[in-house]
Amino acid sequence: MALPNFLVIGAPKAGTTALHAALARHPDLFMSSVKEPKFFLTDGPPPTRGGPGDAQTYREHVWRRENYEALFASAPEGTLRGESTPFYLHDRDAQLRIRALIPDVKMIALIRDPVERAHSNWTHLWSAGLEPIDNVVDACAAEPERIAAGWATFWRYVELGRYGEQLQHLYKVFPRDRVLVLRYRRIHQDPAATLDLICAFLGVRTGVLDSIPRENVTNHVADSPSTRALRQVLRAGARIGGRMPLPARRLARGPLLAVLHRERRPRQPLTWDDRRQLIPYFADDIRLLEETTGEGYGDWLKPR
Repeated sequence: MALPNFLVIGAPKAGTTALHAALARHPDLFMSSVKEPKFFLTDGPPPTRGGPGDAQTYREHVWRRENYEALFASAPEGTLRGESTPFYLHDRDAQLRIRALIPDVKMIALIRDPVERAHSNWTHLWSAGLEPIDNVVDACAAEPERIAAGWATFWRYVELGRYGEQLQHLYKVFPRDRVLVLRYRRIHQDPAATLDLICAFLGVRTGVLDSIPRENVTNHVADSPSTRALRQVLRAGARIGGRMPLPARRLARGPLLAVLHRERRPRQPLTWDDRRQLIPYFADDIRLLEETTGEGYGDWLKPR
């Protein structure tokens, strides 16, 4: 039976893709070729409907156990097997499924300033042509309606950043010594020391990794008549494409995304006014996070 020894469990847009790529370079670790299999998010087939683009994403889930185990079957003997699905931290049912199947697993949780994380999440979907709301504040306000309509978890800009609630539940399911919580900024400010900390937590050699690759960086797409038209086409294609094979969908989307991103503008920072409007979504949870972890996160309540 080939199952993971450790999981990178979250959060989305908090560096999990870059960390997955970094850990894959360690000779004592084997990372799944599918970075985000999402196996523990369902008990069976994933949903088939949701928000823009969700149907395609659901079809990419590795939900059959034999297919999931196959991801780790080629791991060299003696290596530790891992995968990275950043929604496991948010999903309470996923945490219970993990405990039932691999109770001794170790987990790494990357957490990021929740306002910055929400903005990065919104930017990702906006730049993919899928997000119809042109600012993150209004998109966060629309979250309850989207949840009620069955949109996928990646649209939950607020919920995904409420780490206090998530870790409070996780610590009821797993012993604290099975969970390593790290700030997103730490892996960028001091990558070598942070990677050594992770390797020590996993029980493999330290001093082997010293850098985090640049992964999953989103360009900014300006709002203009031409980009609005392209985004409408992409959203319409997402509704139709859920029934198309993945290679065909990528072939169809590729040229449109290339035009949408042709200017390659850097991601626009949050304004203080936007940040001021979003902090109240997270203030109580930040205090819960401090109580739960014993660490200070008060800087997340301040301007950037």
